[in-house]
Formats: sequence, C-alpha cells, structure tokens
Amino acid sequence: MQGRPQSPMVSRLHGKVALVTGGASGLGQAIAQRLSDEGASVIISDIQAELGQASASSGGFAFLQQDVCDEQQWHEIVGKSEERYGRLDVLVNNAGILGSMASVSPENTSLEDWRRIFAVNVEGVFLGCRSAIAAMRRAGGGSIVNLSSIGALQATPFATAYGASKAAVRQLSQSIARHCAEARMNIRCNSVHPGVILTPLWLKMADELASARGITTGQLIDEERAAIPMGDFTRAEDIAAAVAFLASEDARHVTGAALVVDGGIIHCK
Repeated sequence: MQGRPQSPMVSRLHGKVALVTGGASGLGQAIAQRLSDEGASVIISDIQAELGQASASSGGFAFLQQDVCDEQQWHEIVGKSEERYGRLDVLVNNAGILGSMASVSPENTSLEDWRRIFAVNVEGVFLGCRSAIAAMRRAGGGSIVNLSSIGALQATPFATAYGASKAAVRQLSQSIARHCAEARMNIRCNSVHPGVILTPLWLKMADELASARGITTGQLIDEERAAIPMGDFTRAEDIAAAVAFLASEDARHVTGAALVVDGGIIHCK
C-alpha cells in the first residue's frame, strides 16, 4: 500500500512581513527559514555582518546589521522594514547570549557579566517589543514571539544571570500581551521556551561545563540526553515550527502563553 504524497507546506504567513533578530545562524536562521517557507517576507538582523549577509543570500532573506542593545538602531531597523515592505507583522526576538560559564553561580557571577547578559537578553527584547508595537499598530495588528528558555522555569545555579534574564523575558511577554489585549491593538505576544538544542552556543557551554566537572563533553551530552523524557534533544526545527504557529492566524486567540518545547523536561518529571 502506497503512502499518501506529502502536500506542500501551507502558506500560513503569505503576505506577512517578519523580522527575526539573531538570524545569521543557529536557531534564528532555522526560524527565518521556516517563516519564509510558510510565505512570509523575512528580514534577519544580526550583529555579525558577514555571516548575516551570507545567511540572507542563501535563505532568500533581507539582512540588516543590528546591535539589539542600541535603542536608535531599533528605530532604524523597524523603519527600514516598513520602508521596504510597507509593514511589520511579526517580530521574533531571538538574539541572546549565554555568557561565559567560568563564573556563573549566585556567589561568583560578576556584575559586569550580569549587566551584559541582561542588556542583550532583556533590554534588547524590551526595545524590540516597544518598537514593534508602534509598527504593528500602524499595520493593524501583529504577533511578537520572544525566545525565552526552560531556564526561565526552573532553578539555574549553573547559569544564574542567563536563567534570571530568560525569566524576565517570560514576565515581560505576559505584560506586553496584557497591555496590547486590553488596548484592543490586535497584537499578540508569546514566549517560546526551548529545551536543550545542540547549537554552537550550547556546545560551547557544554565544553566549559564538562571541563569544570572533569568529564568529557561527550559524557555531559549523554547525561543531558538521558534526562530528556522523550529521549533526544530538541531540534532547531521544532522551535521554528512553534514560532511559525504563534506567528500565524492559527494562534489568533493565543497571547501571553509560554510555549515549552523541550521533550518533556519541565512538564513530565
């Protein structure tokens, strides 16, 4: 018996304009590709100009260089997006940093590291949301998706500043969702909480943690995999699918939600 032929991906985002920060590589690149595949016109921004240009060329996106901590650049990025496409419908605040894993406990995290992580992971998201709300009001509505982490939902003494910053993103997303809903702006805001993804950023962290514990990176990876109820790591494509759902009209009545995509780490203990 022959299986049914696969149908082409539904163009749920046809006619939409989406901006994905930190889109030059890894998770951001996967999200940008999924949104594009579903019909959106996609702009990626990143602080890494050369890598961003290459990713944009290969994926068929537009690219704008951006430091998400720079308030003025947010005005310029959103303005250029509207100038080029006439509107902004979707913002994915993906850009974020983990910081060094050398001094990360509540006892030895430096104030410098704390401030840098919060500047990118929280202030950058706030600035993006604030700029997007104005643009989306002009467009008649939109969807903001903020990338948080399962670190926002559990203790992270091994990454104190990072976990706290991602918890702040969760709360900020709820506040923005409530504000926009009560003002009847037709703007939704949700957070996505990925589990363990073997991105270059995570593997760098794994190398540092393994070294500190006196084990190999392979051993640490095996430990992490064994702790996932579904038995394997989350893929970037899993997160991209969740973001595409929240960006689409399929999620028209979903706002203020924390969508956990982690293979059961948080909810299946």
